[in-house]
Amino acid sequence: MAKKLADTGGDAATIVVDTPPDGLNDYTAADIQVLEGLEPVRTRPGMFIGSTDVRGLHHLVYEVVDNSVDEALADLCDRIVVTIHEDSSVSVEDNGRGIPVDVHEKTGVSALETVLTRLHAGGKFGGKSYKVSGGLHGVGVSIVNALSTWLVATIHQSSVIYRQEYRGGAPLSGVERIGKTDRSGTTIHFLPDSSIMETLDYEFNTLSQRFREVAYLCPGLRIEFRDERADRELTFYFENGIRAFVHQMNRRKTVVNTEEIYFSNTRDSLQVEAAMQYTQSYDERIYAFANTINTVDGGTHLTGFRSALTRTLNDYARKQNLIKEKDLSLTGDDVRTGLTAVISVRLSNPQFEGQTKAKLGNSEVRGFVESTVNEKLGQFLEEHPSAAKAIIEKCTNAARARMAAQKARDMVTRKGYLDVSTLPGKLADCSERSMENAEIFIVEGDSAGGNAKQGRERRFQAILPLRGKILNAERTNLDRMLSNAEIRALVTALGTSIGETFDIAKLRYGKIIIMTDADVDGAHIRTLLLTFFFRYMREIITNQRLYIAQAPLYRVARNRDVQYAWDDAERDRIMKQFKRANVSLQRYKGLGEMNADQLWETTMDPARRKLLQVMLEDEAAVSLVFDRLMGDDPQARKRFIQAHAKEVQHLDV
Repeated sequence: MAKKLADTGGDAATIVVDTPPDGLNDYTAADIQVLEGLEPVRTRPGMFIGSTDVRGLHHLVYEVVDNSVDEALADLCDRIVVTIHEDSSVSVEDNGRGIPVDVHEKTGVSALETVLTRLHAGGKFGGKSYKVSGGLHGVGVSIVNALSTWLVATIHQSSVIYRQEYRGGAPLSGVERIGKTDRSGTTIHFLPDSSIMETLDYEFNTLSQRFREVAYLCPGLRIEFRDERADRELTFYFENGIRAFVHQMNRRKTVVNTEEIYFSNTRDSLQVEAAMQYTQSYDERIYAFANTINTVDGGTHLTGFRSALTRTLNDYARKQNLIKEKDLSLTGDDVRTGLTAVISVRLSNPQFEGQTKAKLGNSEVRGFVESTVNEKLGQFLEEHPSAAKAIIEKCTNAARARMAAQKARDMVTRKGYLDVSTLPGKLADCSERSMENAEIFIVEGDSAGGNAKQGRERRFQAILPLRGKILNAERTNLDRMLSNAEIRALVTALGTSIGETFDIAKLRYGKIIIMTDADVDGAHIRTLLLTFFFRYMREIITNQRLYIAQAPLYRVARNRDVQYAWDDAERDRIMKQFKRANVSLQRYKGLGEMNADQLWETTMDPARRKLLQVMLEDEAAVSLVFDRLMGDDPQARKRFIQAHAKEVQHLDV
């Protein structure tokens, strides 16, 4: 049977509960459902693309593009054209070899139809066609086909143009010859199935950031990205590869070593390259890729890089007598403070965790990366003593700041500030002790906090009001952050500690909800909190625990009929419905203007509220946004605001 349950994230969700009929012994072979071909993909799409929201939509595009990138990694393709068409279909064209169209011996149909209709079918398993590939599982393009209303494959090969069309993953006919050609390549044109996908609204900036990264990782590859919906086009081409990537990330920062450190190494079919540069900022920005796939959860290549970085810098500093304190030793956090780095590995048999390829698991990669960093970085330090001295000085300053922060943390812990057994007095805690079932609202000001405390469900909702604006984490080190009473209250309430003692397992609430006013000050406070979580508690975001409450902007009432509107369009629709006669309209500028019942009904009630979940899809792109918006460069901030001014939906003036 199916139960309709209220989802505490906002919208309702259908939960399927398998309840046997009267007799438990009625479970037979007839109850076993066998899904064949691409049917499992359409039945459980989330298992293959992660979700059916915009992230899953983008994943479909990435799967097709990754196949073309694999041709580029084999030096068989130097141009990829990605187009979002006006009808929300997407085409990906490359000038590679073209998917084979001859008959496959085992399947009895063309190789093209085989890879488009069979899971785990492709040219990447034997290692003959591709020594390096990102599309490891051989399911990418078949998944796209399964989740599309229609798909058309056009192949230029051996002077002939071939074409095959599909509907709902099934071919309408065999491969057809439709003309002659003087080039080679593959074009996949598909329209995602709107009955499966929640949205067909692609995000141009998100996709372009991914294509930019791929171009950085494949020097000499040109990627053209066109969006016919808005008549936009970008072309990405970088001769200097990941060095250009690091330069781009640091172009508005004060750097410690003027030139990016770059090195590479190859052993058999395993390749590694890294580019790195230190800045005077406090944040760590290390991006790891395997066969151009952004492994956002890291893996053995990142582990090897980090451990070798710490050991190499410590060895050099001791050897050159640049660390004089006997009790001072550089930790991993010290040597990564202010570091921007890109590490990219290519290997013939990558072992990713999951279809979304978020983490690399090959054990042999760690040792190879470690030995490469030890040798190549050590060589750079020896050959560039002035840059090496500046880097070590940056790291030792970070170490001293870490020890000062530890003393500050010890001091405030002794005073009870960071002791979860002594929760902050301003916190109105909930009685629920299960982390998954508890949630905390971070509320702006005492007035809204008072309303929230009165309106909440005390059993599972905690309220933490913050007074004023917290420090800007983009321009503040941990030592100074801990001197702020509001930050201490927040860290203590969450229970995770902060810095090197941060532990996501000690988080006390399954949902952390930022709830601020719908005005300029509220937006500023929300941005400061997002900056803080991104820089100091990123795992809360990556573990999908952070949300933003969406309070209504308007209360529209006609006699006893009261409705709420979250934007101007919804307000106008309600006004039209009421025919504007005897209608009262109230514009909320702050949560304090609502009474407790209204705040509960519109913003806190899990059955009716609207929450935005904070997700981290592209760490590099997000880091750049925070750098521009909250960093030291006022001109960069001005340019960012001017560029995005038209995207503002609600502006309180």
